[in-house]
Amino acid sequence: MSANSAETGGLLEVVLVKGGRTKIRYGAELLADDGTRVAVRAPWAGDGVRDFGFVRFEPGDVFTEYYWRDRWYSVKEVRGAAGALKGWYCDITRPATRTDTELVVEDLDLDLWRSADGTDVRRLDEDEFAASGLAEKDPEAAAAAVTALDELETLAREGGFEALLA
Repeated sequence: MSANSAETGGLLEVVLVKGGRTKIRYGAELLADDGTRVAVRAPWAGDGVRDFGFVRFEPGDVFTEYYWRDRWYSVKEVRGAAGALKGWYCDITRPATRTDTELVVEDLDLDLWRSADGTDVRRLDEDEFAASGLAEKDPEAAAAAVTALDELETLAREGGFEALLA
């Protein structure tokens, strides 16, 4: 099947690029691709535990990840090894591109976290975004990134991502 048809099954390699270099690459199960949105599921791909202070990502966690070809973000539902929802981690990115075997996403430094119960919504890494120089190098991309973060924060505060991910 082509990348533009509704499909499920199989594996994709998710490639997260940051600053022109591959930050991480990991295998994921393709859940769906409708030509606009790609959904995959993968275990925590980081090394060991990553403790943010407000959430811990650790071996055994499962991420159901949603990427769009026409939006400047991705949304990742995070569940612990026992299946309990931890929350949603959102990356501000350029729209995703897909070949038959790879899903490539360029991270633009901004992130958002929403806890499972919705009481904790946090904008993250705004200092990294400012330091990246994107606003000077590519003002249109920087504006799209900030707009995407604002959109996600509004969704997170007004009930969450269920409608977006349905």
